[in-house]
Amino acid sequence: MSKLLPGKCMCGASTFTATPTAEGTAGACHCGMCRKWSGGMFLSVDCGDSVEFAEGAPVGSYKGSAWGERLFCKECGSSLLWQTQDGKNQHVSMQAFEDPGQFDLNIQVFIDRKPDNYALANETRTMTEADVFAMFAPQT
Repeated sequence: MSKLLPGKCMCGASTFTATPTAEGTAGACHCGMCRKWSGGMFLSVDCGDSVEFAEGAPVGSYKGSAWGERLFCKECGSSLLWQTQDGKNQHVSMQAFEDPGQFDLNIQVFIDRKPDNYALANETRTMTEADVFAMFAPQT
């Protein structure tokens, strides 16, 4: 059973709690938006819809698509999480938790968008852009 974990941005102004959906696991996103937003692959923990920010936390939102948005601290600019706009699928930056080493990277998404100049050393499950869109994008 996963436990409630505290998290925060770099400056500490945006604090939150979240419960990972699967204890000890994380993923890497290689899409172009995540790479620009985070300065590299975005390493995140699936927290379902459990993220709760402290009252008054200076959290900003950028809607990068018709169905997804990225939340960040308005004070220091830290990338905090990607979520579907309905808030039902929240993927929190692994680095926002006190001990990011507690998570095992076990999946890579947008693997077909990953640049050729880096690779993870461990074996992971992979999903392509089409796989991710089929999972999260609204059906039209």
